[in-house]
Amino acid sequence: MKQIVIRLASLVMGTVMILLAMVSCSKSSGGKNNDDKIVIYSSAEDYRNEFVLNMLKEEFPEYDIQIEYYTTGDLAAKLKAEGKDTECDFILELESAYLEALGDTICTLDDIVDFSVYTEDLVPASHRYVPWIRMSGCIIVNRTALEKEGLPVPQSYDDLLKPKYKNMISMPNPKSSGTGYIFLLNMVNERGEDAAFAYFDQLAENVLQFTSSGSGPLQAVTSGEANIGLGMTFQAANEITNGAEIEILFFEEGAPYTAYSSAVIEGRQNDEKVREVFEYFVNVVTPEDKKLYAPEQIYKDKTYEIENFPSGIVYGDMAGIFDINIKEKLLDKWNH
Repeated sequence: MKQIVIRLASLVMGTVMILLAMVSCSKSSGGKNNDDKIVIYSSAEDYRNEFVLNMLKEEFPEYDIQIEYYTTGDLAAKLKAEGKDTECDFILELESAYLEALGDTICTLDDIVDFSVYTEDLVPASHRYVPWIRMSGCIIVNRTALEKEGLPVPQSYDDLLKPKYKNMISMPNPKSSGTGYIFLLNMVNERGEDAAFAYFDQLAENVLQFTSSGSGPLQAVTSGEANIGLGMTFQAANEITNGAEIEILFFEEGAPYTAYSSAVIEGRQNDEKVREVFEYFVNVVTPEDKKLYAPEQIYKDKTYEIENFPSGIVYGDMAGIFDINIKEKLLDKWNH
């Protein structure tokens, strides 16, 4: 009996030693494990997420870096619900107003980020998030499709209310899309809250669909599903470069705009790999994204130009764009 016990103990000890050796071998040979994993949440477009991910993986092949996409509204709700107890290590892109509302769920970045290089209007007083993109909205039209219908290109927001454009317009839903919200807020600032909501009640009669994402209207116009879209300027310019037969318009109210920013979940800044990857993301990846996709100014001393992106954009009245209380109030009232 004693010999059996000794043999069992030896067998257990041998198994433990083998497992430990396997773990050690896996680590030393570059095998992935939970200690290598970095999870990034993003509301950016697929192609921009892919661009970022490729840059990060090339620079940090030793880490298991993952980007998870959510619409703006879904990502804001997810982060609010999860708080610091989240799988996310850092946020690639989220509308700044939502990041402001996260408070101490995200950490201060003064020892990671040089905020002095950014335009002052985009830098938060808390220094808890860093500018990633200034994003303006525009009217996207397919002139050829409109002409085939015998219709003129609209010249104003009020033109969009005309019955002849029924089921031809696509707009992002402000409740799920930051792009949709900037059109709503701009109209509120221009006409007053009651008149603005009355306007969108009328516009809804001509809207084919309120999309969940900001890129939805552009996709609808380029596919021929819609002839007019309320969308993002930089996305439309990129599609024109890729051969899409669409045009970018701005109405007299000026281009609505907002900013999306990046942040690190509180406590994750103490993880060496997260800090290392985030610093590279801010200092190297972000400028490359401006150079290729989103040139609107976020830096004081750096400007970018890309093909087919309109110059001299006149921005609209966006007072309160980073005030989460204003946003929540307006979105509570939105019923489309």
